[in-house]
Amino acid sequence: MDENKMDNNKVFYSAFSLGWQLGYTIVIPLVLMAIIGRLADKFLDTSPLFLLGGIILSIFLSVALLYRKIREIIKGI
Repeated sequence: MDENKMDNNKVFYSAFSLGWQLGYTIVIPLVLMAIIGRLADKFLDTSPLFLLGGIILSIFLSVALLYRKIREIIKGI
């Protein structure tokens, strides 16, 4: 019984860890590119050109990072 409970906890924490990793993989590029784009727009007076460009770039970056992470997970199975 205790061994089964320990296995369930291990699976839970593994899934929880993966969720955090995927969340950070999406959020960090989005926030960084949005801030950089906003600062560039403010400095160059081109609002919202660089902000939108940064957000679009962060989407492509996040997709590439997620793809790489998922490939690693599939290889490990």
